[in-house]
Amino acid sequence: MTTQFHRRRSRLISRLPETKIDALLISGTANRYYLTGFTGESGALVVSQKGTSLITDGRFTVQGRAEVSGIRILQQKGSLFEFVGQFLKDSKCRRVGFDPTQVTVGQLQSLRKAAGAGVRWIPALGKVEELRMSKDAAELAQMRRAAILAGEVVQHTISLLKPGIREFEVGAEIEYQMRNKGASGPAFETIVAFGERAALPHARPTAKRLRKNELVVLDLGAILGHYCSDVTRTVYVGRAPKRVRTWYQAVLEAQRAAIAAAKSGAACGDVDRAARQVLTGYRLEHFFVHSTGHGLGLEVHEEPRVARGQKRRLEPGNVITIEPGVYSAGIGGIRIEDDVAVHADRTEILTRAPRDLIEI
Repeated sequence: MTTQFHRRRSRLISRLPETKIDALLISGTANRYYLTGFTGESGALVVSQKGTSLITDGRFTVQGRAEVSGIRILQQKGSLFEFVGQFLKDSKCRRVGFDPTQVTVGQLQSLRKAAGAGVRWIPALGKVEELRMSKDAAELAQMRRAAILAGEVVQHTISLLKPGIREFEVGAEIEYQMRNKGASGPAFETIVAFGERAALPHARPTAKRLRKNELVVLDLGAILGHYCSDVTRTVYVGRAPKRVRTWYQAVLEAQRAAIAAAKSGAACGDVDRAARQVLTGYRLEHFFVHSTGHGLGLEVHEEPRVARGQKRRLEPGNVITIEPGVYSAGIGGIRIEDDVAVHADRTEILTRAPRDLIEI
C-alpha cells in the first residue's frame, strides 16, 4: 500500500500545473487517508511539486510516523490552520488551492491571516475526489468484502423480524453483527423503518414495535478496511396485498433496468432515467423522491452522482449504488439497493443478498 499511496500523490501532483497552483491544501479525513494512509483525527496535507507535508498535533505525530512513508511530518504549534498558513508563507508558495467544501470561513480567515498577502487562495474543488472515483483492484476487492458483509448482516436481520420487536432493537443488532464480522463500524446511521414510517427514506430507528401486515425497510452499510458498503432490503410481515406486490415488482424492475444501463461510458443521468422510465410505466414516478444512486468508497456518498440530468459518464473502477424506491404517506415505502462496480466490459453487483419480495 505504501507504493499505492505514493502513486496516488504522484497522480495528484502531475495535475497541479493545469490548475496553475503551487500547492494544494487537503484537510478532509478521507482525502488524507487516500493519499497517505494516515488515520489520525486531525491534520492537514500540503501537496506540491516539492513533495508532501503532513501537519498534525502532538497526539498523532507518533501515529503518523508509523502509518505514512515518503512525506514530511510536522508537529503544529498553536492552531492547525494558523500553523499551516505560516508554513505556506515560509515555503514561499504564491498560489495555494483549497477545497471550499472542506475549509470553513473561519479556517480560511486563519489561513489568510497567517500566510499574509503574498499567498493567493485559489478554490480547487474535488481534486482528490476525482482520483478517488476510479477504484483500483485492491480497492475493489476490499469493497467487495464490505458489500458481502453487509449482505450477510441484512439476511441475518431479516430472520429476526417478528411482531413486537422494536426498531431500536433491530438497529442495535445490525450494528453488533457488523462489528462481530470485522467491520470498524457502520458507514452511516442505520435505517430501520416499520409500517407507515417506511415512507420516510431516511427514517432512523425509534421505539416503534413491529406489527403484522407492515412493510419493513432496512438500509445499512459497513466500513471494512476503510471502505463502505450500502444495501437496502424491504420485506413484508404477513401476506403482502396486491398493491404492495405490484409496487415491489415495479421497484425491482426499475433497479434491474438501472443496473443494466450502468455500463462504462453511460451517462449517469441515463442510468437514473432507466429507473424512472420503469416507474413511469407503473404510474409510480411521483412516488420516487430521490436520485437513483451515488458513488461509494472511502465515504458512503461520493462522486459520481447517479441522478437526473447528470452528464458525467461512468468509467471502469466506479462503484455506485442503485437504489430506486417508492414512498407513500400512510402506507409506507419500498426501496431495493445494491452496490455496483463498473468494469470495462461488464457490470458487477457487489452485494449478494436476495432481492425478491420476502414475506415473513
